Order: sequence, then structure tokens, then C-alpha cells
Amino acid sequence: MNPQFKKGVLELIVLEAVRRKDRYGYELVEEVSRVIDVNEGTIYPLLKRLTNEHYFETYLRESTEGPPRKYYHLTAAGILYRDSLAKEWIEFQQQVGKYLKEGEQYE
Repeated sequence: MNPQFKKGVLELIVLEAVRRKDRYGYELVEEVSRVIDVNEGTIYPLLKRLTNEHYFETYLRESTEGPPRKYYHLTAAGILYRDSLAKEWIEFQQQVGKYLKEGEQYE
């Protein structure tokens, strides 16, 4: 996938994944990777920024597999932000699709 496409939609996918279920970092990497190929080095800075912007809050939960895990939970502000990004994404996708469809008449 084009890296610029991926960069533009990554934030929305992360927000949506956490909206569906509180997740810890590595679990989130795995979930997002089901949609687009990402690595931990991409996700963790984004999580930090979204937390600093108050779209996520975090809490620790004990793990049977090691130290406690930091879970991310979408705040009310995060839900509103995710909804606005989703709306923008749908409009953007429709406009690009419409333009590409119109271009087919020139083939």
C-alpha cells in the first residue's frame, strides 16, 4: 500500500480499533495489521500523541504473561474525533471514487 495512503488513514483505524474494545499496545498493533501493515514503531508514537491530546485515557491491567499492561480507552473527546475523521474519510473516499469513475469515460 502507498505509504501516504497508510499514513492518512492510520489514525482513524487506531481510533476505531480502540472504540470497539479497550486494547493494549501490542494487541493494537496486531489488530491494525489486519487492515494495513504496521509495526510497533509506528503505533506507539501515535498512541502517545492521541493520549496527550486527550482522545485516549490509559489504565493498567494485570497480565498472566508478565508485567501489567497499559490499556487504551477512548474518551468522549476521542469518540467525537473518531466520528469526525470517519465522516471525512467517507466523503473523501466518495469524491475520489466519483472522480475515478468519471475518468473511465476517457479510456
